[in-house]
Amino acid sequence: MAEICILVIEDEEDIRELIHFHLFKQNYKVLLAQDGQEGLNLARENKPDLILLDLMLPKLDGMGVCSALKQSETTRDIPIIMVTAKGEENDIVKGLEMGADDYIVKPFGPKVLMARVKTALRRTENAHSNENMHERELEHHGISVDQGKRKVFLKGDELSLTYSEFMILTLLMKKSGWVFTRSQIVDSVRGDNHAITDRSVDVQIVGLRKKLGEAGDLIETVRGVGYRFKE
Repeated sequence: MAEICILVIEDEEDIRELIHFHLFKQNYKVLLAQDGQEGLNLARENKPDLILLDLMLPKLDGMGVCSALKQSETTRDIPIIMVTAKGEENDIVKGLEMGADDYIVKPFGPKVLMARVKTALRRTENAHSNENMHERELEHHGISVDQGKRKVFLKGDELSLTYSEFMILTLLMKKSGWVFTRSQIVDSVRGDNHAITDRSVDVQIVGLRKKLGEAGDLIETVRGVGYRFKE
């Protein structure tokens, strides 16, 4: 099995070394960067399996790093876990909207850190495994989802969706007409007992609708409950 590489972009040396210690104990290959620009360069050069990204960074902040990575075809699929000392909902939502996959708030314990890392890596592994499996294509109203290749097409044109957007669309389209609560969406996309706000789910839906254009109206809001894909 290929060695799993994790990039840690963190300017605080004690936290950077603490994360490195716990990742190294689990036999991960660890790359370290102490500012945003260095981290962006390492990500582009090494294509790590996962990035732990602090938001408050010198030279280039975490939001800038996340945006640059998600806009590039070669790095957009690398999962990103945001690390923030703020714990403010607006920062978390903004990062998720840019395409980050998860977040963790300082201070955090090693068990929480490793649980988030393993969950993110497991999602990526499952996505890669699905590429080798024949899965039926979902098709509704000009939207086509290739689950195996993790691609979405709208009237023949490929859309660039984040991991979360793709998983939410697939979940809703598989059972069109069914209403899913925000909690069910979170459990399906990110796993049970994941700390995430309702607003974060709403942000993912807003981003998904925007990318779908007029077809975004097919995702209906069921007030007080959640969302469904129109039959």
